[in-house]
Amino acid sequence: MKALVYHGPGQKSWDTVDDPKPTEPTDVVVQIDTTTICGTDLHILKGDVPAVEPGRVLGHEAVGTVVETGAAVSALRVGDRVLVPAITSCGRCPYCKRGMPSHCRAVGGIGWIFGHLVDGTQAEYTRVPYAETSVHVVPAGVTDEQVLFLADILPTGFEVGVRNGRVGPGDVVAVVGAGPVGLAAIMTARLSGASRLIAVDPVRSRREHAARFGADDTVSGGDELVELIASGTPDGLGVDVAIEAVGVPETFELCTEVVRPGGVVANIGVHGASATLHLEELWIKNITITTGLVDGTSIPTLLQLATAGKIRSDLFGTHTFALPDMVDAYEVFAHAGEHDALKVVITRQ
Repeated sequence: MKALVYHGPGQKSWDTVDDPKPTEPTDVVVQIDTTTICGTDLHILKGDVPAVEPGRVLGHEAVGTVVETGAAVSALRVGDRVLVPAITSCGRCPYCKRGMPSHCRAVGGIGWIFGHLVDGTQAEYTRVPYAETSVHVVPAGVTDEQVLFLADILPTGFEVGVRNGRVGPGDVVAVVGAGPVGLAAIMTARLSGASRLIAVDPVRSRREHAARFGADDTVSGGDELVELIASGTPDGLGVDVAIEAVGVPETFELCTEVVRPGGVVANIGVHGASATLHLEELWIKNITITTGLVDGTSIPTLLQLATAGKIRSDLFGTHTFALPDMVDAYEVFAHAGEHDALKVVITRQ
């Protein structure tokens, strides 16, 4: 089969590799019908994730069709259409039982294994471990584009941004970074009752996307943001929740500056460099700082909402490619500002 293979920092190619087969009784093999590229894949290509070894097939999000099942699989059948999420869950270990499959012990202590510790989904086929407790059967009548972004980005924005940030009814929320994951936080913050959403991004096109995804205010930062907080929060002391959705020191530090006393900074961004934590200023403000890797436990809820048309997850897909054009899709996604791209949709046909 063909797959997008990582060959070390800055190196990737669309190569011929061995077809996957079930290696454990709980495995299935899925034909990839639709997949996408994540910002984490770009971090891998930069060398920010040293656990990813050369020769690894990248990708951790897909919608596909089951084509082969292991001997212990009974709840899935050949022909089933499934969402393959970023997180693999055994369903039995202590972390899975406490609702944290992001640290599933059965798969090595980290639930994100696709395109990381095992071959991923940017391929014609992929092997899915612990399939029955990991994949989600896609309801009839729902398009691939409606559910594809429930594999990672939407639950990441919701779980790591909104839920970890303890967004509650009436809260004023600032989302710093209006890329895809920031937009996912904006889209889902209303589910928890946020009264005002502020999107902060220096790029005009991304601010325009943020408004389309539900932001009440969009600012580039700097004095414009200071003035908005002064006039747009109840007492001018800052936002209730600041969600960091970029992964660079400057945006994390900005979040700690704009959050009010007693507020929460929820970090989503994948950081490849150290950020300064100004405890000399923060200790007295009762600030809570959260971090996290998506668990995917919200996917059933988000799937119901997407199926009912209550959230428009298909809005993330701005560019479409065929699987053999994977390298071109990477170029567009890596230079999203030049192409006004959010997420790419890569299809078998």
